[in-house]
Amino acid sequence: MNETILTPILDLLDMAGIAVFALSGAIIAAKERQTFVTMAFFALVTGVGGGTVRDLLIGAPVFWMTDPWVAAICLGTALFAWFTPLRWWDGKMVDFADGAGLAAYAVLGSAKALAYGIPPIPAVLMGIITGCVGGIIRDVVAGRPSIIMRPELYVTAAALTSTITVVGMYLIAPLKLADGWIWGAAFVAGFALRAAAIQWQLGLPSYGGPGYGGETDEGASPPPPRSSGD
Repeated sequence: MNETILTPILDLLDMAGIAVFALSGAIIAAKERQTFVTMAFFALVTGVGGGTVRDLLIGAPVFWMTDPWVAAICLGTALFAWFTPLRWWDGKMVDFADGAGLAAYAVLGSAKALAYGIPPIPAVLMGIITGCVGGIIRDVVAGRPSIIMRPELYVTAAALTSTITVVGMYLIAPLKLADGWIWGAAFVAGFALRAAAIQWQLGLPSYGGPGYGGETDEGASPPPPRSSGD
């Protein structure tokens, strides 16, 4: 694999993921009644966090340091959030938006890792990191429970997206199927899983909880309520 697989389709996914994650960060700051400067900061760190870690790990130039549009998109998104009423973002809207960013970034992260010669399994992990780290940074800075500690499937959705991307590019590409179809299928699958998890609170069995297959020590205290994410 080489960098020639980076196409306008991936560029579009990149910009879409940045905008959606930046919006989720700005909205979190808005719900905390913060200033515009704080909203802009949240938009930036959420939008670029996962991609920054990915680029550092795969030895690529940090993408937002060489692309002048990235910071502009984050700041523009924060400005948009500043002038919109919070009622627009009530309910699960932010979670669905975050899920779309998660899937887009997972596709981009795994495809870019392959472009830089990263082996398949680490490339899958790069997709997961790209999709998840921005939201983790956002929640840690905001002092709220991390999104990966919620019960619904989250990391699993990123893993599904990244796996489809990597497997597709290795196994299906020789059949002359366009990469865009693979990336599109990976995005749809990951977002669909995340959306279903949000809507119906789907999750994997937790350690010591219902469906747990291991043995527990006799007389041990009952397990705490489930709080870890998937």
